[in-house]
Amino acid sequence: MNKLHGIAFKLALLPCVALLPVGAQDGVQFLPEVDAHLKLNHSLRTYLEAKDDRDGGDPTQFTFGPSIQFYLKPLIKLKEVTLFDLDDAKARALVLETGYRYITAPGAAPENRMVLAGTSHFPVGAGFLITDRNRFDLDWKSGTFTWRYRNKLTVERTFAVYSYHLIPYVAAEPYYESQYSKWSTTSLFGGCLFPVGKHVEFNTYYEHDNNTGKHKNEQVNSVGLAMYLYFSVEKR
Repeated sequence: MNKLHGIAFKLALLPCVALLPVGAQDGVQFLPEVDAHLKLNHSLRTYLEAKDDRDGGDPTQFTFGPSIQFYLKPLIKLKEVTLFDLDDAKARALVLETGYRYITAPGAAPENRMVLAGTSHFPVGAGFLITDRNRFDLDWKSGTFTWRYRNKLTVERTFAVYSYHLIPYVAAEPYYESQYSKWSTTSLFGGCLFPVGKHVEFNTYYEHDNNTGKHKNEQVNSVGLAMYLYFSVEKR
């Protein structure tokens, strides 16, 4: 099992390592992320997020802050589909979230963001899971308030490689931004989740963005590596 975990870790790193030279030549961005989750009870979880991102066509920026999630009891069908995923929120039909983010970028004023989100999970047969996240970002920067709505739709399925299970997925996320009064960005994702042990899961992904806010159409490509940590104080 330790050998399988080692292989999973190397697979998670491989796309990022392979694209590092490309990033230097063609402007592909590398986006690292660490999220630490703490389950407080059967319906409440908090997490702390630290990452680089280019959400909504923004320049590369550092985002940091906590969130708290509320969710319903797990559904049997969802538990079966997400059996090997360490994120137990995916076994809940509905997850509500509120949070705060502090955002910094070189040469720019810091930004304060309030996050409001609702996420639904649907098992659709043949082992597939559909996740639909609706999120509002309320932003304050240099005394100016803006907001944006973003809807991320994800389709994933768990596959077994001998006794190890990995979870490839595809996703799409359009953004409506108040400062442009239009749908200004569409982000497309392709990636894979790699659980390692009971507390660590890696997410390796490739992201393509089409941004029409400030420009006619600016295309940006990024490769990301996220590490998700899962802990619980709930008594079993």
